[in-house]
Parts: sequence; C-alpha cells; structure tokens
Amino acid sequence: MGTYEEHDLARPRFDVADAAPLLLDAQGVVTGWTDEARRLLGHAASEVIGTSVADLLSAEDAERMPGIVERCRRDGGWAGLLTVRRGDGQQVRLMVRITGAEEPGSRTRWLVLLSELAGAPGWDMSRSVLEQIADRSPVGIAIVDTDLRFVWSNAALEQYGGGPPVHRLGLRLADIQPGLDADGIEAQMRHVLETGEPVVGYEHVGQVRSAPHRETAHVMSFTRLHDDRGRPMGVYYTVVDITERHRARQRLALLDRAGEHIGRSLDIMRTAQELADVAVPDFADFVTVDLLEPVLRGAELTPGPIGDLDHVPLRRAGQRSVHENVPEAVVPVGSVAAYVAGSPPVRSLSTGLSWREERLDPLAREWATDIPGGREATFLELGLHSVVIVPIRARGTTLGVTTFFRRHRQEPFDEDDLALAEDLVSRAAACVDNARRYTRERDAALVLQRSLLPHRLPEQDAVEVAACYRPADELTGLGGDWYDVVQLSGARVALVVGEVPGHGIDAAAAMGRLRTAVRTLAALDLPPEEVLAHLDDLAARSAREEGVAPDSGEAGTAGSGCVYVVYDPVDGQCSMAAAGHPAPAVILPDGSVTFVDLPQGSPLGAGGPPFEAVELALAEGSTLALHTDGLLARGEEDWALDAGRDRLRRALEERASSLDLRCRTVVDALSPERPHDDVALLMAGTRLLGADQVADWDLPMDPAMVADARKAAARQLTEWGLEELAFTTELVVSELVTNAIRHSDGPVRLRLIRERSLVCEVFDGGATAPHLRHPRTTDEGGRGLLLVSQFTQHWGTRFVPEGKIIWAEQSLTEPQ
Repeated sequence: MGTYEEHDLARPRFDVADAAPLLLDAQGVVTGWTDEARRLLGHAASEVIGTSVADLLSAEDAERMPGIVERCRRDGGWAGLLTVRRGDGQQVRLMVRITGAEEPGSRTRWLVLLSELAGAPGWDMSRSVLEQIADRSPVGIAIVDTDLRFVWSNAALEQYGGGPPVHRLGLRLADIQPGLDADGIEAQMRHVLETGEPVVGYEHVGQVRSAPHRETAHVMSFTRLHDDRGRPMGVYYTVVDITERHRARQRLALLDRAGEHIGRSLDIMRTAQELADVAVPDFADFVTVDLLEPVLRGAELTPGPIGDLDHVPLRRAGQRSVHENVPEAVVPVGSVAAYVAGSPPVRSLSTGLSWREERLDPLAREWATDIPGGREATFLELGLHSVVIVPIRARGTTLGVTTFFRRHRQEPFDEDDLALAEDLVSRAAACVDNARRYTRERDAALVLQRSLLPHRLPEQDAVEVAACYRPADELTGLGGDWYDVVQLSGARVALVVGEVPGHGIDAAAAMGRLRTAVRTLAALDLPPEEVLAHLDDLAARSAREEGVAPDSGEAGTAGSGCVYVVYDPVDGQCSMAAAGHPAPAVILPDGSVTFVDLPQGSPLGAGGPPFEAVELALAEGSTLALHTDGLLARGEEDWALDAGRDRLRRALEERASSLDLRCRTVVDALSPERPHDDVALLMAGTRLLGADQVADWDLPMDPAMVADARKAAARQLTEWGLEELAFTTELVVSELVTNAIRHSDGPVRLRLIRERSLVCEVFDGGATAPHLRHPRTTDEGGRGLLLVSQFTQHWGTRFVPEGKIIWAEQSLTEPQ
C-alpha cells in the first residue's frame, strides 16, 4: 500500500502561481479581468467588468461582502473560502485571498486571487462552523497541506507570531517564524500525516519573536485531515499558550530540586555552594552566597537584621555561573566579601528585606570593594543586567545574603521571580542554620574528644608508636574507642586500647573516666592482670550506682573491653592481659603476622574468673598492633572472627614507608569512611636498649658493700659522660642499697638505666614497701627516702614475683 504522496491529489495549497487574479476598486467593483479568471469561472471580461464582485457570489456570500471589504480596509487583506457562480450557473467553492494593490498617486485597488479546490474533495466545509472556529475561538488553529504549507488559520494564531492569516497562506512555519524550532513541530506533522495517529499535548518550549527574551511554552495537538475518499489532505492543529503553567511547573521543580540537593551535608560552605548550584542555570545566570563570619564558626548571632556591618564581615561561601570558571566573580570563594556602604547587599542585611532591580545601570560599578588582588568591573563588563538580592534569614536571625543575577539572554526578574527567590533562600537558610548549629555542637564535641584522647603520644625510647581513630558517629565525631601510651618506671611503657559500649557524647564521657582510671592504676606499676582487676571492680561499682546492667548496651564503663600491655625495652619482655577485648597482633621483623594466644577475660564490670596474663619475648623490630573489634567482622560465630583476623593479617602484612602511614593504611583498608562501629588502632614498633645503656651489679648482704656500690655507680656515670649526676646518684644508691640490706632478706641487685632519664633501681627480696617520713629534728634516722625524693624527679616502688624494686629517676633532658 502506498503512502499519501502516491495519490493523484490536487495541490491543496494557496500558491500565487496557481491562482486566477482579478482587480477590484475600493467599492468592490470589478475593474480588471484576466484569462485565468475567465477559464476558471466561464465569464467574459465584458460580462463582469464594471459590476460588483458580489454579483459573482452566491446570495449568502454576497451578503458577507460588505463585511469582507471592511476587514480588508482594517487589516490590509482577507483570506477565506467563498462560493462563486460560474458562467454556466454552477456554484464552486474557491479559496480567495484579497490583498492591497495600491500604486503611488492612484486610488485604492484590491488584488483578488482565486484558487479552485475542486480537485481536493473535502475542503468544502460548513461556513458557519468555520466562522465560529476562526472568529470566536481563543485557541490558535491552523490547517496545513501535505507540503506543510498554510492553507488556513484563524486570527487567534496571530498572538503566537507570524502575522495575520493572510500573510501565512502558502508559506511554511520556518518562513513566517525564523528562529522557532520549526523542525521539531513539522516532525510531529509528518508523523501524523504518515501514520494517521493524532498527537495530543505536544509541548513546545522556546523563544519567539513576540517575546525575544522570554521563554514561552505552548501545547499543540495535531490531527490528520482526509478527503471524502479517505485520502490524507493535510493536518489540522491547535496551539494553546501554557507559559504561565510552564513557569509554575519550573518553580515547583526548582523548589523540589532545592529540597533534594541543598542540605545534603552539615558543612556550611558546601550548603552555601549547593544553593548557588541549584539556582544556576534554570533561575539565574550568576549567583553569589555571602555568609557572616560568625556563622562559619558556628557562633550564636543576635536575632534580627544586622546593624553594624563594619564589625560583622561577610565571607564568600559559594558562587556559580553559567560560564566555566565563573568569570563574573570579583571575590573568590573563601575570601572576605566587603560591600560599599549603602549598596543594595548592605541594605538587605541591615533591613532584612529583599531587593529587586529589573534593569541595572550598565555603567554602575559592582558593589564589592576592598578586594585584595581583586578587580573592579561595571555591570556592562560583567554582562549582568537584572538582579534580586535576598537576605538569608532563619529563626529570626540574619545569616548572610544571596544575590541572583541574569544576563542579557534572559528576561529581567519580575515579582514572581522575587517570590521564588525568597522561597528558595528560605529553604536554604534553614539548612545553613542547621549546619551552623551542627558546627557549634561538633566543635564542642571535638574539644571534648581532644581532651579525652591523648593530645600527643609521649616521647620515649621503648617503642615507636602510631595511632588512628575513626568514630562511627558522623554527627559528633565521638565514640567510645580509645587508646593510650603510658610511660612506666625502668624505661618501660604501657600500651592500652579499650572500647566503651555505645557512641556519642555519653560513650566519650565514659571512655574519659575509664582512661583516667587506667592512667591512675598504671602509675602504681601494677601488673596487667591487676590493673584489669581494679578496673573491673570500678566498672561494677559504677554500674551498681547508676543502675546500668553490664550487657544493656548503654554507654558506661560496665561492659567495656580493654587490653593492657607492658613492654620492657631492657630485655624485650612483654606482658599483657585482656578483658573482653581482641588479642593484639604481632608483626615479626620478617613481616609475618601472628595473633597472641591471650585468654579472654570477661568485659569490665561483668564479673567472672580472675584475669590471666601472658608473657612473651619480642625480637627487636617487632610491631605490636592493638585494635578494637571495629577492624574485625562482627559476629558470634568463630568463622566471623577468623575471617576478620585474616583480613587484618593481610592488611598488616602490607609494608609502608613509615609506621604512621602503615597505621592509616590498615584502617582505610578495613574500615569504610563511615564505619558501623568505632575503630581504634595502636601500633608500636619495639626497640631494645643497647648493652651500653644498662649496667647492673649483684650485691652481697653486707653493709660494707654500700661504699663499693657508690664507687661502681660513679665509674659507670663517668663512662656515660654523666659526671654532673654523680653526687646525686651516689646519694640515691647509698640510701636505697642501705635500706635494702637493712630491711630485707635475700639478694640485692643494683641497676642503672640510661635512656631519656637516668634510672637507679635497687631490687631486694622483701615484700614491705618503704614509706616516706618527715622526721623530727630530734630523730636520728628516717631521712633517706626524703632526701631521695628531694634530689630526684620521681621515685617509687613496684613489686615483682621475687620481691620489690625501689627506683628513682633523674631527667637527662631537663635542667636539674
């Protein structure tokens, strides 16, 4: 079956080349007759010249002729269908076009073009219906032929551009409205002609000549027309202006997009940038967002407009342009945005009211001033011609100001645009204020966190340490995981990692209490299992007082986990104990990774059997990795723990240029940016003190050996180049060795350790701890420990399985 082009149709279009012309005078009398008119109508020139054209029409159309003549005079022409009487008495429907044919100095004449439509059956329609469609309908209506040329249109179509109907005949859409997307519209017409399927509700958005700076929207419907034999003969289409509805949809879409994209984070600068991003390019061509300096710090502001801008500077928090690299900007993001006194942005801040200007003075300077390294430019140079300024206000407080500009390609801002801008900024203002409040709360929380975690790890020679902490609570950045490094006597160090149930401020506060308790117990030089036993008692007592069950999951010390490790760099011995906490991993010098077989005690405060400690010797260059269970797969099944350990082992086996980088790499590999559980990792590379840093002597139980001990200590200090400490050291050795020989049984051993301090240790087999006394002036003894405490920086006692060690410490880095 062929398409409509294959049918033998008459050309259903109005073309001057196919029309029969004749001339009328101003009163409608025929003054000129042509051979084409004679062949078309069958009248000789002598029969019609000098007669009224109404005599050639049917009686009904003859009555319409005065009105047609009047419309010709008013509109400059007329086009439509008329019934004309032929010379043989038959009537024929003709397409008639009347246009002016005036010549300079002559009287008014009208050129009439007649085109027969008899070869295209179906064009003869009810005149009354056509008149109603043409004259009364507010909808633009037109008919095009199979070549998409206009054959008829009503007066209402003129409002969409292209001139009156008489100027459209025989032309295509692109001919009468250049610049319009005629190809898209004609594609719809061709589709209708080819398929016969009507197209309803086709929306066309663009700019037309009648509104060159204003985006318009029309909805069009297309229907194929057929002759009496069902053959396609053209397309009938309607046009309705829906610009206002389209703009309303755009406004709603913009607000919906603002609700979706603004405030996706609690970062103030990012929120301000999101406001600028949403508004460009659909609403404005260039947008700036300036916030008050205190807002960026999260500070509280006085409600109401800003009174004194000299003391409340603005800062550019976001900006966006339709052009890449924002060429209109004279202030970069992050810089101070100072405005001229009395300028519109300053007035909006001081009054709290919006401001709109449809047409900016092209030669006026941009309002920003005092820009270090900046530039000045006129609005003409920046290409900006219309502006809306809206203060950013939330909960009665002014936070900043947003400025929307349009370039010459867009229509100026109107009152509806101002209302939309205010609605848009109002929504963004709530997000900015939420971000400000979050900034304030988070800063306070981070201050608390920094006060509870170590500010910096202590400098010592026992281990090289690196730590990494990642909280699960994104809002506050707080959690219950913690770590610590505590210096102990005898150059030893305690490594601690713990975990408090829960997240947030409550967990951080509980963690702070537990960490303080650990440091207090560490100062007593207790073995790891005893430290955990005291912590267990403390957590249980705290839970009873607060009425919190250890397994409730509430933030508190009860139910906490902790692993406590003591490392001695003198002999490489390491002892550790755990309370409901994963065992540490050990990275051996060859890079292989093992996990310590450490008995798992009950969580703190939960009760249970006594804690057990294990001891192991670490080769120099080994690395201890203490971690919380956030680095492992959570689960009660053994396979889950094994799988987590396998992942941790593989991560720890990866080498890095530094211990700090290695620590961060492990956490990044095993923990997402926003983990479900807090993560803490403490890595300690072990060291051994050299043989030239330690000296010890076994002493017999003879008071006479005190003098020999002093001499041996003095000789060792000379070898170390520490002669200036000889007097104090001899005094300490004399007092401590004398007390050991006098008050204990068994062997006595003297040891000197040179690290960052000089440590003097005396071991004996006694179990009684010495006490510092303040003797009276009449007492003969009791001043030994008092002198030791006065001449050294620190002293103390620690118990070992075979007895006790009394030690005293002198700094080598601080003035004596």
